[in-house]
Amino acid sequence: MNNWIKLGLAATLIAAPSLGLAQETAEAAAEAPAPGFDEIGPYIMTTLLFCMAGFLVFFMAAGFAMLEGGLVRSKNVTMQMTKNIALYSIAAIMYWFMGFNLMYPGDFNGYVGSFFVPTVLDPVGVAAADAALDYASIGSDFFFQLVFVAATASIVSGALAERIKLWPFLIFTIVLTGVLYPISGSWQWGGGWLSEMGFSDFAGSTVVHSVGGWAALAGAIVLGPRIGKYGTDGRVHPMPGSNLALATLGTFILWLGWFGFNGGSQLAMGTVGDVSDVSRIFANTNMAAAAGAVTALILTQIMYKKPDLTMVLNGALAGLVSITAEPLAPSLFGALWIGAVGGVIVVLAVPMLDKFKIDDVVGAVPVHLFAGIWGTIAVVFYNGDASISTQIVGIVAYGIFTFVASLVVWFILKAVMGIRVSEEDEITGLDMAELGMEAYPEFSKG
Repeated sequence: MNNWIKLGLAATLIAAPSLGLAQETAEAAAEAPAPGFDEIGPYIMTTLLFCMAGFLVFFMAAGFAMLEGGLVRSKNVTMQMTKNIALYSIAAIMYWFMGFNLMYPGDFNGYVGSFFVPTVLDPVGVAAADAALDYASIGSDFFFQLVFVAATASIVSGALAERIKLWPFLIFTIVLTGVLYPISGSWQWGGGWLSEMGFSDFAGSTVVHSVGGWAALAGAIVLGPRIGKYGTDGRVHPMPGSNLALATLGTFILWLGWFGFNGGSQLAMGTVGDVSDVSRIFANTNMAAAAGAVTALILTQIMYKKPDLTMVLNGALAGLVSITAEPLAPSLFGALWIGAVGGVIVVLAVPMLDKFKIDDVVGAVPVHLFAGIWGTIAVVFYNGDASISTQIVGIVAYGIFTFVASLVVWFILKAVMGIRVSEEDEITGLDMAELGMEAYPEFSKG
């Protein structure tokens, strides 16, 4: 046997164990079981919850548009449609650009997080080992939180209808969705100082709805009432909306979207208890809305001798806002009486604002601000961990910050570019004056 053959045999004998070991390792890796549903199930189900709840809350954008379009006069409908699709789109961009990471910095325990940190999604085809299996995908969480901030901006749109210029409103929307809402939201949902104090707001009676209400109230004060709304003799002149059928459709859409708003705020769907709790939230949310509507129906019959449909619609919405701070803990009866109080608040608060000559076209301030405050207080009746003093601290903190900051922004916009259309344009209607197109062109042409 020559030396080359001897060397070849020796090399084979040396390599054989190594090749066998590599083959065994590869086979073991191939046979390693994939993560079971017990491990990845909560991630999958919670991600699914955020996606489903998110597109339900997204559909609330259509509800706000229809509600506002029905409650403004026909000469201003196109403007409301333009504002609503623009504000949602601006909110989506601003929340990606800075809002999400300003609001949810994770280990944040202060007052203001990090500015100008765009959202980065999970990698394409992320592996289970690299995913946050104890929560959900970044994309689903981002989208779910985004639709909340858009709802906040929609609240402002309705209150200031029929006399505000388009571009100043959209600039305010940039500030609200990119800065003001994320900062105040981080105090509670971002693990900030109110969260540490024990403030409780399950789905946003204060964090979302009162914030929108405070911003709307500040804007209505700076903007002033519509021409002819209040007479020199102190009388209030009604300005009926263009389409109550459209307003009713908008209310039903908002009612539907609220199941995602409150149900998704469970933030988990990976266990029997979580899924059961989501269904409990759905039932309580529905009950509160129904109670608010019926209460407003009965109360307007008593007060005005005839039911008022616009009050009934807002009564349902006030019931929804009222239950949003704690939709899980109450019984169905608890949800009923909490929602009913919301209905009473709306019926009494709308004329109260008129006495102060604060013109809120769609009733956004009574529905979202006043009922939001009530819902945040009502938490203490069913959540044993919440205290009335802490709830009031949270209400006051959100009120002072949002109202004062919004006033500053509105005054700056008023001084720099003006926020109100001219008297002539207001009488003509914002559709033609600001946009040059009408929602109902056949009506004007006879």
